[in-house]
Amino acid sequence: MTGAMYASIAGLKTHMQKLSVIGNNVANVNTAGYKTKRTVFRDSMYNMYSTGSNGTEVVGGMNPSQIGYGSLIGSIDLDMSSSSYNPGNPMDCAIVGDGFFLVGDDKEIAQSIDPNDPETFKALNLTRVGDFFFDAKGYLVDGGGKVVYGFMNTNEGSKKDPSNPDKTIPDISDQLVGIRLPLMEKAYVKVDETGAETPANKSDAIDATTGKLNKGYKINYTVRYPVTKPQNNNNPGGTNTDTTIPLEDYTPPTDAGANPPTNTETVELAFAQMDSITIDKKTGAITGITKEGKIPVTIGYLAIGNVTNPNGVSHIGQSYYQCDAGAGDLSITMLGGVNQELGILNVNGSLYRKTTQGGTGNNDTEELPRKSEVTSAGKTELMTGFLEAPNVDLATEISELITTQRGYQANTRIITVTDSMLEELVNMKR
Repeated sequence: MTGAMYASIAGLKTHMQKLSVIGNNVANVNTAGYKTKRTVFRDSMYNMYSTGSNGTEVVGGMNPSQIGYGSLIGSIDLDMSSSSYNPGNPMDCAIVGDGFFLVGDDKEIAQSIDPNDPETFKALNLTRVGDFFFDAKGYLVDGGGKVVYGFMNTNEGSKKDPSNPDKTIPDISDQLVGIRLPLMEKAYVKVDETGAETPANKSDAIDATTGKLNKGYKINYTVRYPVTKPQNNNNPGGTNTDTTIPLEDYTPPTDAGANPPTNTETVELAFAQMDSITIDKKTGAITGITKEGKIPVTIGYLAIGNVTNPNGVSHIGQSYYQCDAGAGDLSITMLGGVNQELGILNVNGSLYRKTTQGGTGNNDTEELPRKSEVTSAGKTELMTGFLEAPNVDLATEISELITTQRGYQANTRIITVTDSMLEELVNMKR
């Protein structure tokens, strides 16, 4: 067999692989958030027919003579550029600019995230498709059922805005967790003639026949946000390593303490049912109004993941990507620089300190380096009520399809011609 046949066989393989890439692009021409791929060929190995030489004072130089053995796939590039946006549901979000939404499991991944080690953030999946809704467990999830990660509200309006004293700023936890609805506490109370309220049992407050409130009773609605679990302080003077515990759901107190005691028979806890849920396109704030009590609530803020090389992420299917070695580092950012306003500088704490024993017997305090700083997402914004359209250019793909088909045909023609020449050579024996 001749080198031409080997080269053509290599050309057939590469053109078939390119055809698979084109077919995948065309198949996803209506897939939300799909990013097109491009096949780049490289020439393959060479056989040295004659070497080159430098010229002398008498004769000129010679260029090397080489015979190639076909082509191969050099790379399959991912084009992360945006194209257009399609209208969707009210809670749909599209990212205008760089960045990804962060999604994952509700428990396992949250517990694996170490704020002192940014590499652990890579356990989260990346996506550009923001088809969000709240599921039956109260989590904000995407269409694939993965929990959306961000920063949760732990106390509505306890801070005053320095620039506007009439405005309050919610306490947003710096722990990166799955966003979840707060709980709604429904307590039954009895109101006397003076307006004083005392706890009451549900059986006394609700008429068993009609299911309506009896006269002299009322229901108090209170939004209960998740609380930050205290870190492990059982090792005084040592390094605090218990930093990966996510927020806990609020549970009503049952004994006297900082909060008044509550009779658990009179209190019902369930995820708050929300009306008019909106996502702010500038800051990523998720807000709504409770159906019961009409209480305005800030649920939390979306986190945006930025990678060093967006075109280097690995596509793992179903519009999800992974930040592997080719993508570089994954940083956690917030839209519109709202992290500065909310005081979120580092994930799970702005300062970590450890105590070391000095040479004189004194305890010297040393600040640990800040490794997981939350920064601004720059000019990136959201387009709410829209989903990102695929960036597949159908005209370009059809043109590539035609040229790929002709290249495949040309390689088959080389094989046919080579076969005819070998046939003539065999027939010389006859």
